[in-house]
Amino acid sequence: MITFPIAKINLGLNVVERRPDGYHNLETVFYPVQLTDALEVLPMDERFPTNGHFSLALLNIPVEGSTDRNLVARAYNLLREDFPTLPRIHAHLFKGIPTQAGMGGGSSDGAYMLRLLNDMFQLGISQERMIAYAAKLGADCPFFILDGPAYAEGIGERLQPIDLDLSRYVLAIVKPDIPVPTKEAFALIKPRKPQKNCLDIVRQPIETWREELVNDFELSVFAQHPEIGAVKQRLYELGAVYASMSGSGSAVFAFFRKEDFSNPALLDDEPAFSGMFRQVI
Repeated sequence: MITFPIAKINLGLNVVERRPDGYHNLETVFYPVQLTDALEVLPMDERFPTNGHFSLALLNIPVEGSTDRNLVARAYNLLREDFPTLPRIHAHLFKGIPTQAGMGGGSSDGAYMLRLLNDMFQLGISQERMIAYAAKLGADCPFFILDGPAYAEGIGERLQPIDLDLSRYVLAIVKPDIPVPTKEAFALIKPRKPQKNCLDIVRQPIETWREELVNDFELSVFAQHPEIGAVKQRLYELGAVYASMSGSGSAVFAFFRKEDFSNPALLDDEPAFSGMFRQVI
């Protein structure tokens, strides 16, 4: 069985307070993006020589860390604790979503693994319980159980589905080859409650977002990595209605009006983005 984990972008991202457990409470709007990985699961022959019940092959884009710490592996092991008869399997993960981008690729892989195993082996897990499992994997994972636009609070696990359709705009994504470790990004943040909630802002016309819809990570990340800030600025110069860094970076996305986006190869032809990951959706 095969599935295609999607990416996400953050429409506004406010770090509102530091929690006693060391995590941070956030306010953000998650928006799904049809930029995907491919995750395939196959039954493992009992004669296959392995020390465990699970093997994972990673393809296309290198992923840091050992495969047993990958969220796909952790999702399998998490379910196997409650479903010990879960069969031995091979998983093949083809990465199309850039890593260390702030687009939730790893979180999506873990959540979609939960969904795939639930469907493939008819485990009968409800959506509410799936969200609880996903929260154990990581803060962004529960969103990928829902798959639709959602307002998130807490560490990202408290979700409220919202009605938001941006399909009439062209979405452009540019990711410089600059890693921004999430832990490092949070260390530089000074939590604060915004004057206006990002959910209220995204319900306004998109033309108002540029002045009001803020990603709190941009201030410190752009100071350390001005190349990322330069990408955002260049996207505005090319005619974007709204542009922002996603998550803690380093991907930057922009929405363009379709009538203004006459050149489909705009990103490929742009010298400022040479050598960077580029995608138009």
